[in-house]
This record gives sequence, structure tokens and C-alpha cells, in this order.
Amino acid sequence: MDSSMDSRLTGKGMGSVSSIVASARLESYEAADKKCISDVRRTFCLFVTFDLLFITMLWIIELNVNGSIQTQLEKEVLQYDYHASFFDIFLLAVFRFSALILAYAICKLRHWWAIAITTAISCAFLIVKVILSKLLTQGAFGYLLPIISFVLAWIETWLLDFKVLPQEAEDEIRYQPFVDSVERTPVMGPGPLSDRQTDGQFYSPPESLADSDEELEDKHDPEKGLIHQVT
Repeated sequence: MDSSMDSRLTGKGMGSVSSIVASARLESYEAADKKCISDVRRTFCLFVTFDLLFITMLWIIELNVNGSIQTQLEKEVLQYDYHASFFDIFLLAVFRFSALILAYAICKLRHWWAIAITTAISCAFLIVKVILSKLLTQGAFGYLLPIISFVLAWIETWLLDFKVLPQEAEDEIRYQPFVDSVERTPVMGPGPLSDRQTDGQFYSPPESLADSDEELEDKHDPEKGLIHQVT
């Protein structure tokens, strides 16, 4: 009887411990999800930032090559010419950065539609600009800036579609069993006293032989029993 009760209490104790561990893991996953973004998404956001900084650096180098920066800024920005200016390629990189950071870092979207829009706009604009503009007659940067901007836009699409979204979906699938286990198992198991009361079983220790012998002697000898009661 004692061994059965001990095994039942041990099983319930192990169940309560496992439920506590599962709930602790669940709370840690929820806290991590609320406080920060995943590692792959953070890498994607860093690459989007690299896209903007790299295009900006190339554009500044192009301005220095063709003359002073102030003169070239007035020519490409204030006197903007679609056929000869690189300023719109820089603005295209700013557009990609703003849209992707807003969608995938701030709003934490889990869909590809935002990057599909930015990549489609970037590709369409660059293809039309290369066809209609005179950038190819302006030296190496006429080739370099459109090609690099085109390649970076597609690398961002590949990173999100083949790395970020599948990895986060896999993490969510791995996280789901902890939710199910916490929902199925109570956090704290019932105590030993409540188990005995609910089962209707009360444990009473067996009477010792010495006590039974004394009671028999008291019955046969009333005076002795009376003396024991008085003392």
C-alpha cells in the first residue's frame, strides 16, 4: 500500500515538474518573441542596411570622379536629368531600405508580398533606365550602379524567401509542442494530502504489539488500568 502511494505521488510529482519546465520554456519563447526579432530576420535587416550604404558610397565615389561633390550634386539633384543622373538609383535604394525595414523589422511581417513589391519596382525601374538613359556612355559607373542595385534587390528577395521565412516557420513548429503540453498538463499537481482525501483513502499506522498487550492487561486488571489513568 505504501509503495503504491509513493509511486503515485512520485508520478504526479514528475508530471508537475515537467509541466513547470514546459511552462518556463513557453514563457521564455514568448518573452523572446515579444522583445526582439529572430537571428535570420536581423541578418536580413543588416543586409538591407548594407544595400543602402553600399549604393550611397558608390554614388559619392561617382560624384568625386566627375568633379567636385558640390558641383555634381547641383547637376544631378537640382538639375535632375533622367537620362544622365544617378540620383534616382540612390533614391531607389532609399525606397527599398525604408519599405523593407518598415515591413520586416518594425511590423515584423511574415509574408513575401512587401519584398515582392520592392523587387518588382526596382527591376522595372532599372531595366527601363538602362534602356532609355545614357548611363552606359558615362564610364564604369554607368554599368556598375544599375547592375549592383539589381543584384542586391534579388539577393534580398532570396534571403527572405529561402532563409528568413522558412527558418521562422520551423521555429514556430518546434515551439508548438510546448504550447500543447502546457495546455494539457496543469502547472502544479495536487499535494499528497489532497490525493488521499480525494481518493477516499486514509492511512493509519498499525498498532504496536506493546500497546495491545497493555490494553489487554488493563482490561483484566481494572485497578491497574485506573492507576495508569490517574498517573
